[in-house]
Amino acid sequence: MQLVYKNTQNHKITVFLLCNYSIPQIMKHLQAINPLLYSFFLLICFTSCTKDDVNAEFTSITVKLKSTSQEHDKVFIDIEDVQFKVKEDDNEPNAWMSLNAINQGTYNACNLNEDSALLLVDHIEIESTFIHEIRLVLGDNNFMDVNGLLMSLEVENLGNATPSNLVKSELISNRSYEFVIDLDIDSSISFNDEENIMVFNPKLYTSIRQYEY
Repeated sequence: MQLVYKNTQNHKITVFLLCNYSIPQIMKHLQAINPLLYSFFLLICFTSCTKDDVNAEFTSITVKLKSTSQEHDKVFIDIEDVQFKVKEDDNEPNAWMSLNAINQGTYNACNLNEDSALLLVDHIEIESTFIHEIRLVLGDNNFMDVNGLLMSLEVENLGNATPSNLVKSELISNRSYEFVIDLDIDSSISFNDEENIMVFNPKLYTSIRQYEY
């Protein structure tokens, strides 16, 4: 079957419905078409055939951060990144993979409740793999407001600038995963008498939801 159209230059353009043709017949008809259109057709065919194969190797990832606190209302944390541990040995090259957090900077963690979680990763695609841990990467601008007095939260030595959770999960291709990191603020803050400083050692809990494309 064929459909025939006329353009403004009175040249006929024939569009073939290829479903009922054999491969030799299709190639015969295509050779009669302008070479540029022929190349374009082949490009579309190649793209269509390989698209599923490419996507089949990837997984979609979303990461959100929320918090709980009964004792504090102004605790500010400096978020630099969120990462997956994709190799069991920390000493291996590229054991940790950055997810390129989109909302970096300093936030009042006490405001990140169930209804206003902070979006850190928004549906990025990564190669399907096994992940061992997920972690936050914090900067050095962490502090709390106590009755108008700003107190620094130490994370580099006594604290922890890269708190993590074991997740031990196989990421399946053609699936979408949502990781929700829950920061327990009250359990994360302590006072060190010897150093006379406030210490921030984040306590995290991570939930994972899986969706099919």
